[in-house]
Amino acid sequence: MRVDGRAQLTFCSNDYLGLANHPDIAAALQAGVARWGVGAGAAHLVNGHFEPHAELEVALAEWLQAERALLFSTGYMANLAAVGGLVGRGDTVIADKLNHASLVDAAQLSGAKLLRYRHVDVDDARRQLARATGTKMILTDGVFSMDGDVAPLGQLMALAEEFDAWLVIDDAHGFGVWGEAGRGSLAELGLMVNGIPDYVLQVGTLGKAFGTAGAFIAGAMQPIEVLLQRARSYLFTTAQPPALAVATLASLNLVRAADERRAAWRARVAQFQKSLPDTFTLMPSPTPIQPLLIGESVDALAAAQHLERAGLWVPAIRPPTVPVGSARLRVTFSALHTQGQVEQLLTELENLQTVGREGRYKQLGSIG
Repeated sequence: MRVDGRAQLTFCSNDYLGLANHPDIAAALQAGVARWGVGAGAAHLVNGHFEPHAELEVALAEWLQAERALLFSTGYMANLAAVGGLVGRGDTVIADKLNHASLVDAAQLSGAKLLRYRHVDVDDARRQLARATGTKMILTDGVFSMDGDVAPLGQLMALAEEFDAWLVIDDAHGFGVWGEAGRGSLAELGLMVNGIPDYVLQVGTLGKAFGTAGAFIAGAMQPIEVLLQRARSYLFTTAQPPALAVATLASLNLVRAADERRAAWRARVAQFQKSLPDTFTLMPSPTPIQPLLIGESVDALAAAQHLERAGLWVPAIRPPTVPVGSARLRVTFSALHTQGQVEQLLTELENLQTVGREGRYKQLGSIG
């Protein structure tokens, strides 16, 4: 990228498969514009639902072995719909404490009682479920965007079944990235053998591994129909452009056949983990998200500034996005990163350690 006129090698994108500039997707978007125009012109339930939208919903459902899928303009809107369309006053949402902000907002705006359990702590989730009233919903990310770790989905599915609760999984950073045919976290964990239970809803964004834009919710026929009729973020907004759905259909074909691309980001992550200076604290993550825990915000900022001067774009992530005292460099890898580019990043991280030891930057006190 060029940032303020300077070339920067980026390690912060969520274009995990490197599809955002793929020529086949670009050509599909152009063909979609030529056929369907630029805008949808109305909400889905007025006259904004076009043939490409319907085709994409069917294709997404088939890909995930779900009965039905519903398109949304953004992942934020999909999460608002998944929660607010199924629970409300008198009901209870049991949510992981490190869920994405859109899931937190969705729970709060739904009017349901919100009980939060310690991050990936199934026993604490059980305790919160025991306190729940009304319709119950367990709410979690599949892959957590700031830590890169994965929810204990098998155990959460068992809890949902035991307590007769919905389980809503936002797998924005899992879909396309891993699992057989890119089907995401449930597939990666071997939990799709017998299909997806009726009490599970999967939320995914199309602007990350798919390289396009928009989002979807996939699940059983009945809850998806309820969302279509009740979800305000579906009912009261103009549909995404039909040309974008054409582009995403092309992207889905690429995602399903992208085993080499998925192997590529895994290889870059393995290279990074193996050669990272041991003076860094690398948070455990099997995903393209590899956070380097720094601690204080001033130190994380100084580290990011050093890397920027070296031509590497790795922004510092600070509170309130992450808890106080856990500021970090959030390194993300793409299938398009080369071995040499990762070596360049590792070299500059080693130089950063040297800078910290020599005391040339006072703000690097906790580094090295």
